[in-house]
This record gives sequence, C-alpha cells and structure tokens, in this order.
Amino acid sequence: MNIAIFASGGGSNALEIIRRFREKGENGRVALLVTDRTGTGAEVHARKYDIPSETVPPKTLRENPGELSDLLVRYGIDFIALAGFLALIPAEVTRKFSGRMVNIHPSLLPDYGGKGMYGDRVHRAVLADGQRKTGITVHYVNEIYDDGEVIFQAETDVAEGETLESLKEKIRRLEHANYPRVIEECLKKLQI
Repeated sequence: MNIAIFASGGGSNALEIIRRFREKGENGRVALLVTDRTGTGAEVHARKYDIPSETVPPKTLRENPGELSDLLVRYGIDFIALAGFLALIPAEVTRKFSGRMVNIHPSLLPDYGGKGMYGDRVHRAVLADGQRKTGITVHYVNEIYDDGEVIFQAETDVAEGETLESLKEKIRRLEHANYPRVIEECLKKLQI
C-alpha cells in the first residue's frame, strides 16, 4: 500500500515512519510527503530517502480541497499518516480516506485535544494542570480536530518537578516506539 505522510514541522515522527517502512515494513511503502509549508525538517528527511514531497498550503486546503484529492490520486495513495500536520484536513479527503487516515496526538485524548492543541501547548497544559499521567493517542482522522476513533494509547508518568523538555522527550520516545508499529498494524487489517 502507498502511504502518504502529512507533516508540518521537524518531522521526527515522519522519519521514524520512513525508516520502519524502508527497513521492515512488509505491508506498505512511503510514497509521498505532504507539507502545508515549505522549509520543514520533514522535507529534509524525505529528500534523504528519495521520497517525493509536495506542499499544499492551508489556504488551498480550505478553498480548493480537490487539489489535495487530485494529488493523492496522482501518487496512488492508499493510506495517510499525519505526523505533526497542523492544518485541518478537508472533509472531502477525510471521507474518502475514512478508516485509512490516522494521526498521533501527544496526550491521552480526549484530554488536551482540539484546535490549537499540539506540541508544546499540550505539554504546557499538562504540566500547568498538575497531571500525574499523560501519553500519546493514535486515532483515525475525521473532519474535527482530534475527534476520530481511538486506535491506541500509551501512557507515561509525569514526575514531580517534570520540565517541558523532559516531558517532551518522554512523549517523543513513546511516539517513536509506537506510531510506526500501529500504522503497520492498521495496514495489515486493511489487507485481510
């Protein structure tokens, strides 16, 4: 199956997905990286592995969602993995890829999800609220931020005196250890 990764930033999760499917992914291959801005770290990773990259700005996603649909058809995309993609995916695309589009979120949804809740914003809110547990959620994507059915969650303790940097590192380790594997499990289910 052809996988498209959607990423907006540094691309550490994108890199882990690329590596997994290059080294041991039997059920798919990363065929495309989609970004909503240029100059991302994710693009650097894609170039290193000779994966084509396309930019679809948020305005285009809002005003001409057919452009993204056409792009996915052109590359023969079967499955989409969001990896730090901040723009809202048009309903036209989420409906077309229902059950074949996943996202990873840096909290135990439904806590700390929704529009504007990503990355450091989530971690700061967890720390400010004095939470003792947090984690990651992999979920299917629909037309509402962080609203789709949960596929997988993993949790970690928030230690006394936890800092933003130490919490980010704990969450990053959970993401990298689990997200590529969960994607592969989703692909296996689709191929049964």
